[in-house]
Amino acid sequence: MFFKFRPKESPWEVVESKTVDPVRMYGDEELHIDRVNDVDICGTYVFDVKKHGQSEADVRNAVVIARQQLLREIATKGFNILLTESWNLTVYRQVKHRRIEVRYCGRPAHATGKLPSIHAPPFMDVLKDLYS
Repeated sequence: MFFKFRPKESPWEVVESKTVDPVRMYGDEELHIDRVNDVDICGTYVFDVKKHGQSEADVRNAVVIARQQLLREIATKGFNILLTESWNLTVYRQVKHRRIEVRYCGRPAHATGKLPSIHAPPFMDVLKDLYS
């Protein structure tokens, strides 16, 4: 009896991690909210970086795309805004490969009438010190 072993795979190691705790996204804006979800909804999104190294723009884009994807997901449940938002970003390395994982969370709600303009995810400036 012969056993075939998989080639040894290098583990992914954590290079960097950043977290933004829940932030209220709407202040004094006049929002007409007719329903709010009972709990936060979270999504985890993984991005493989194809080039040799990632830049600040790659990391920022990963957070923005994760937010957009979560907004699409809550829209299927009848919600159209996130009252609070938070995110956790982890950058992984495996030999020459890079991976960015974003866990984006928010409290979905449905607002009627004119919605405020779309804003950026909260506290994106914490990503600047990754590449300074």
